Amino acid sequence: MRENILRLRERITEAALRAGRDPGNVRLMAVTKTFRDEPIREAIEAGVDIIGENYVQEAKRKIEQMGKSVEWHLIGHLQTNKAKVAVRLFDMIHSVNRLSLAEELNRRAAAVGTICRVLIEVNLSGEQSKSGAAPEEAPSLIRTVAAMPHLSIRGLMTMAPWYDDPEKARPCFSGLRALRDRIASENIPNVVMQELSMGMTDDFEVAVEEGATIVRIGRAIFGERPA
Repeated sequence: MRENILRLRERITEAALRAGRDPGNVRLMAVTKTFRDEPIREAIEAGVDIIGENYVQEAKRKIEQMGKSVEWHLIGHLQTNKAKVAVRLFDMIHSVNRLSLAEELNRRAAAVGTICRVLIEVNLSGEQSKSGAAPEEAPSLIRTVAAMPHLSIRGLMTMAPWYDDPEKARPCFSGLRALRDRIASENIPNVVMQELSMGMTDDFEVAVEEGATIVRIGRAIFGERPA
């Protein structure tokens, strides 16, 4: 696993340099859905400092077992009724995709006296199976969420379609970057367009070339996911 992580960091560095970027501005997230605790501990010992989880209850158990020596991010679809737990557990929530969820997160964060860092999830692929605000709706959603005092918008997240050729995912990633730049140019108060969460095992190098600041990697770290 240590070798896997080292090689991933090398590939991230190479991709960033090809694009004229500082490799230090790209962070590696280990996506740990369904993986046992021991491999996750090994990844942390090997230097991974962000863990990405898809499910609130699974993350809760793991955090209780392993503590918060690293950042824990929620990357999966969040049901509104899990917002109360999510604001306590996660250092960042990547999947804010609708106003009702943002309102509930803001309410729950206010109740515990915290400010919840969030990314706005955007569906650039148009696939019905993927969550996310439509790109034409995202700026309006962001302006509304920006007024919520207990949420802090830190950037955008997307999931590209799966392709045999990762180059085919490039328009999705470049589209998110362009949307980020357009929103940043509006200088909306309480909005920091710092993060672009995009790219997975099969296409992360293209994502880095197009501006990703967080890449979400599971299989290339841990191997095939358990059944």
